[in-house]
Amino acid sequence: MPTTRTVLAAFAVGAIAIGTLAGCDSSSTTASGSASGGSTSTRPAPTDVPQACAPDGGGTLQLGMVDINEQTAFFTQMNEGVQDVADEAGADLQIVSGDNDSATQVSGVENLVASGVDALIVDPVDATALIPALTAAKAAGIPVVAADGSVEDASAIDSYVGTANEDGGAQLGKAFLDITGGEGEVGVVGALNSAIQIQRQNGFTDAVEAGGMTIGTIVDGQNVNEDAQAAAENLLTGNPDLEYIYATGEPALNGAIAAVKSQGAQDRVTIVGWDLSPSAVEGLQDGYVKAVIQQDTFGFGYEAAKAAINLACGTADVPATVDVPITIVTPDNLADFSYYLEG
Repeated sequence: MPTTRTVLAAFAVGAIAIGTLAGCDSSSTTASGSASGGSTSTRPAPTDVPQACAPDGGGTLQLGMVDINEQTAFFTQMNEGVQDVADEAGADLQIVSGDNDSATQVSGVENLVASGVDALIVDPVDATALIPALTAAKAAGIPVVAADGSVEDASAIDSYVGTANEDGGAQLGKAFLDITGGEGEVGVVGALNSAIQIQRQNGFTDAVEAGGMTIGTIVDGQNVNEDAQAAAENLLTGNPDLEYIYATGEPALNGAIAAVKSQGAQDRVTIVGWDLSPSAVEGLQDGYVKAVIQQDTFGFGYEAAKAAINLACGTADVPATVDVPITIVTPDNLADFSYYLEG
């Protein structure tokens, strides 16, 4: 059955897997090759994809999704995962970009509800703004799945597909202590408009401070590459002796890397952070980026779409929380994750 593709753009040593992926064993990372061998890995396909049911009024099951933005690889890959499942299931999919703005997301949800979608997938910019719109959607009989981020009121959603972000930050913090020997000060490039990145910041901070290191200046990149680079430039300029940077998301990491390169500081600054990108891979290969947490971006999309279809069709029980694993990527296991950079 054809689908409507509205919007789609297209390491410590070893891998440290954190968490489990409920109900989808093949969406965890499948590795092949090695960093030195130049082999590439293959993205796991979705499994256990339910067949889309026909809505009460007939026709094709309609899924609606509101993402955060469509400039960041994390979100475009999650969108691609949702689209893959919709295609295989025989559902139509509309994706609306939130453009990093909660008001835009609210309008997106309201417009999708008005268009007659049978289920919603959302990745909230913040934890409160979408609650009234999602509550209204549920009151209209439309199930809601939150993916990546969620909202403060659990009654506004039916299921959450996500990562234990604070725990992930703590795990990276512990690995960072091994990398650094547990001494020194860390600057942070964060996104203070992102609830999940604040959780990552808190987990990392608790871990490194417990290990004897100090968190110094924290700058706000607003989850935008250009803003994150400007913030990181200020961080480095204001702290000329800074040795370590922690970046809480893909734009923060891209910005930190760009700032370090622009100031020629690769030999004195060590970076760790979240989410692979071409610049992060280059930094890992060059050695000044030591570890990057990679989330199963496609797995987020697979699980969110399957949950939305099952909720809309009543074909399977959907848990309140679906955990998606994360892995710490280092130069030693980088080749195992090449599929995140394809396309």
